[in-house]
Amino acid sequence: MTTTTPFVRHPELTLYFDGECALCTTEMQRLARWDHAGRLGFIDISQADFSPDVLGVDMAALSSQLHSMTADGYILVGIDSMLSAYTLAGCGWMVWPLRIKPLRPLLSDLYRRIARNRYRISTLLGYRSVPPCADGVCRRDSPFL
Repeated sequence: MTTTTPFVRHPELTLYFDGECALCTTEMQRLARWDHAGRLGFIDISQADFSPDVLGVDMAALSSQLHSMTADGYILVGIDSMLSAYTLAGCGWMVWPLRIKPLRPLLSDLYRRIARNRYRISTLLGYRSVPPCADGVCRRDSPFL
C-alpha cells in the first residue's frame, strides 16, 4: 500500500504585517485578493502567539517597517517588501517608481514616515481598525483563511 502526503504550498514571499493597523490590514487584504497564483503568505505580528525570532529581529524593528521573508530565507524590509509583494501579486506596474534607483532613497524615507504614522493615517483615511483574526478565530470574509 502506498500513501501520499498532501502537497503543502510554501509562499514565495511571506509578509509580516501589523494587524492592529487598519491601513496595513487593508493593504494586505488587497494583495491577497490580487494574488491569484497564491504566491504570498501573510502573518499578523500583532497576534499574541507571534514570535519575531524566525526573522532574527525584535518587535520594535518589525513595527517600524514591513518585513517579509522569501521562500529561500532572505529578509526584505520596507519598500523592498512592497516591490516584491506587488510584483508577485501581478501588480508590479503599481509600484514601478520603486524600481528607479535615484528615487529609492526618497521613496524609502517617505515609506518610513508613513509607517511611523500609520495609525494616524488610518484614522484620517477613515479606516476602521478591525483585525481579520482575533484569538485564533477569523471572520468568514477574511481573505487570510
